[in-house]
Amino acid sequence: MSVRKRTWKMNNGEERFAFIVDYTDRDGNRHIETFTKKGQATERYAEIRTDISAGTHVPRTESITVSAAGENWIQQCQIDKLERTTIEHYQQHLKLHIGPYLGHVKLADLTVPSVAHWERELAKAGVSEAMRRKVRVSLGSLISQAMVDGDINRNVVRDGARRKKRKVKKKKLVVGADIPTPDEIRKLLEAVEGRFRPFFITAVFTGMRASELRGLCWPEVDFKKNTIHVRQRANCYNDMGAPKTEAGNRTIPVVPFVMNTLREWKLQRGPSEHDLVFPTVEGSIWRYQTIRRQSLIPLMERAGIVDRDGKAKYTGLHALRHFYASWCINRKEDSGIGLPPKSVQVRMGHSTLAMTMDTYGHLFPRGDDLEELKEAELALVGT
Repeated sequence: MSVRKRTWKMNNGEERFAFIVDYTDRDGNRHIETFTKKGQATERYAEIRTDISAGTHVPRTESITVSAAGENWIQQCQIDKLERTTIEHYQQHLKLHIGPYLGHVKLADLTVPSVAHWERELAKAGVSEAMRRKVRVSLGSLISQAMVDGDINRNVVRDGARRKKRKVKKKKLVVGADIPTPDEIRKLLEAVEGRFRPFFITAVFTGMRASELRGLCWPEVDFKKNTIHVRQRANCYNDMGAPKTEAGNRTIPVVPFVMNTLREWKLQRGPSEHDLVFPTVEGSIWRYQTIRRQSLIPLMERAGIVDRDGKAKYTGLHALRHFYASWCINRKEDSGIGLPPKSVQVRMGHSTLAMTMDTYGHLFPRGDDLEELKEAELALVGT
């Protein structure tokens, strides 16, 4: 195994040179790789030696392309029975953002600089920063699966992330822009009528995800204990299943106003598939986009919760979930419950406390208001 310089002359007399990595793998097969710079050849030489010693070396001539690795990755996702929507998102990432740029590239030819160049090309094409982060994660997952399959021995996406050490600041949710204000919620509840009323009341005072509300069944509503158990959800294809994470499986305490509304609703509603609490008129699972278009957006506009153009200010049900979180966080004197972070995490069904704090941490009272400091001083010194 060696690194050597090769020099030759062109027909016009011009002298050219390249750096050669010449080695034999564990099976006794000879391989030659050519580089324009000595540093690249030396780095590759060290990498090959390490991989051969560890028994993980994959010659470039035997390396599969990123597209082939992508197909293997999707197949494994299907075997692992990932969410149908998750797999479709991965397929879109491959089709729109990975394949057109890197599909023809062999895995062994992927480098940290080539991945960085790919990201710049996505930016030039107008791909948003949020989407670039998502497809970068997908490429990293694709390579991780290729490592498991023995098609490559390092993940250049993860290597590049470690070199960057760049923390992307997450946009803070703003009350009145991303989170409805208490006054806006009062207007919404005053305007909602008919069969939509129990749905929106439950959404506001439980913080349940849209999929969890759509999949809620009557056996999960405990009228004796004033609680709702979240044990299943309906995805965008109206397939019923368990919550995505173990943390999503939870019990939510519910105020009497909600329980009384649900008692009345239970007497009015007809039979439904799965014994659903909020079915369609036909008794089937309510589609999310139908709720948005035919109920939420018209309700916002009817209640006067609109932007400068007179259009609905909040167009997704997740805004009501955000309100519930803020209501749980706000102090009692601010018309909230004043729950500690861990309790908010449990009620929201977040997998980790870090997720709760990353999303809503800025809403928690700081505890250093002047009046609070004065009270603490009096309690300590008594004067």
